[in-house]
Amino acid sequence: MVRRSLFRNLWFYALVALTVLLSAFPFLVMFFSSVKIETQQYIYPPRLLPARLSDWTLKNYRDVLNPSIFPFTRYFGNSFVTSALTSGISVLLATLGSYSFARLRYPGRHFIQRSVVLVYMFGGILLVVPLFQIIVNVGLYDTRVSLVIVYLMQTLPVALYMLGNYFRSVPKEIEEAAIIDGCSRLSVLFRVVLPLSAPAIASVFIYTFMISWNEYLFASVFLISHEKYTLPMGLSSLFYTEHFVWGRMMAASLLTAVPIVIMFLSVQRFIAAGLTGGGVKG
Repeated sequence: MVRRSLFRNLWFYALVALTVLLSAFPFLVMFFSSVKIETQQYIYPPRLLPARLSDWTLKNYRDVLNPSIFPFTRYFGNSFVTSALTSGISVLLATLGSYSFARLRYPGRHFIQRSVVLVYMFGGILLVVPLFQIIVNVGLYDTRVSLVIVYLMQTLPVALYMLGNYFRSVPKEIEEAAIIDGCSRLSVLFRVVLPLSAPAIASVFIYTFMISWNEYLFASVFLISHEKYTLPMGLSSLFYTEHFVWGRMMAASLLTAVPIVIMFLSVQRFIAAGLTGGGVKG
């Protein structure tokens, strides 16, 4: 029995190690490509690590952070502002809407609750033309506001769904006790429910932030001014300039991924609690 248990543990850890390796391998390739000199990018057979110490360089990172070559900081700021606004507004609207789904009773509540996710039945490419016409007609073309509106359309339905399920797991007795003590429904939401729902709110915020941060399709349609480009648009522009270098592209891609990784690691425990919340009746 001991040998069988040891064998099973070895298989389990081997599969975990293989999964981690497969998941991390693209990032390793990205990192080592970003610190190679240009001639090492095209050697055959390809090598993951540079062969000599002289083949290592940080020039690609210096070039990416050089505004005269690639305005990375400007694109970074555009992406951060757009993603932060989208996430903040999405969390605020989803909090109010999902709480009404979970606790209030009014005509059409179930229909509205189920219909908000219908937007995911249609691919983004099908919505580009009607959204483009709306954005142009209201005078928001080539503005960051247009991206925030479109990203809200993409993220708000699932945010409503996620928070609604979590709010239902909060015991009603706690809210009823607060109402008896004189709190209004809105006061109960902000003083009682939201502190208890911090894991779910963190999960929704990170989810909406990642979608906005990585989105390319709508940004490529609604933005034409280079100074308003987000990072995905800026990275794509590297392919069509005389400044394109493969190592430089890998350096810019790695720097683009860093904020999401840091944000995810910093709130990982909240995300895990938010995803498992409501799974056990307590």
